[in-house]
Amino acid sequence: MSKTLALGLAGVAVSAAMLGFGFYAGKQQPAIAAATPPAVAAPIQGRAQIEQVVRDYLLANPELMVEVQAALESRQEEKQRVAQQSTIASDKDLIFNGKYDGWGGNPQGNVTLVEFFDYNCGFCKRAFPDMQALVKDDPQVRVVYKEFPILGPDSQKAHVVSMAFRALMPQKWTEFHHALMGMSRATEESALRIALSLGADEAALRKEMENPQIGAAFEETYNLATKLAITGTPSYVVGKEVVFGALGKAVLEEKVALARGCGEETC
Repeated sequence: MSKTLALGLAGVAVSAAMLGFGFYAGKQQPAIAAATPPAVAAPIQGRAQIEQVVRDYLLANPELMVEVQAALESRQEEKQRVAQQSTIASDKDLIFNGKYDGWGGNPQGNVTLVEFFDYNCGFCKRAFPDMQALVKDDPQVRVVYKEFPILGPDSQKAHVVSMAFRALMPQKWTEFHHALMGMSRATEESALRIALSLGADEAALRKEMENPQIGAAFEETYNLATKLAITGTPSYVVGKEVVFGALGKAVLEEKVALARGCGEETC
C-alpha cells in the first residue's frame, strides 16, 4: 500500500468526519458557535483529534488498507478491460487484418489469434513452441503476427529485415520467422543471413529495408499497443480479449475456444 493512498484514505475519512463534526456542533451548540470569536480555531483542534482517531483505527486495522487496495485494483482492471474492448471493436480491421502483418496457420480460419512479439523477447521464444503446437492441433486457427520491437536497436533492425523480406518473399516468411525465433540473439546481421539463405537478393532486400512504409507499420503497431495497454511481449488479442504473457498452450486453446464460441471475429 503506497503512502499516498494511505494518506488519501485518511484524508477522506477525516473530511467525512469533519463534515459530521461540523454538523453536530452547529446543530447542538449554535450559541457557542456563534459567540466564539476565533472561528478557525475550533475546526483545527477538532481535525487534529479526528486525524488521531483515524490514524489509530487504521493502525489497529491494517487489513482495511489491503481491502481498499484490492478494490481499487479491481476497478482499474475493469476500466482497462472496457477500454480494450472498445479499441478492439473500433480498430478491428487494423488489429486482425493489418496490411503490414505476417500471418500463420489457416488464412481462412474461423478464429484469429493476434500476437505482439519481439524477436529478442525470451518469453516470446518460450511461447513459440506453444503457438506452433496450437496451429498444428487446430487447423481452423489463423495467426496474425504484429512486429513490435521494443527491446532495443538490435530488435528494431531485425524486424526491419523481417518486414522487408516478407514484402519480397511472402511465401517464405514463415520459414524466416521460425529460423529467427530460434536464434539466441536477433540482429540485423543474423536476420540478413537467414534471409539470404532463403534466396533473397541482397541488393533488393537492402533497398526494401529503406521503404518508409516499414516505419509506418511500426508506428501503427505502437499506437495500437498503447490503446490496448500492451507494454510487453508476448501479448495476444483473441476475440475481444487482450492476454498478456507466455501462458502456455492450454490457456491459448481456452481463449481460442471462447472466441470460437461467440461466432464472430471480435465476439
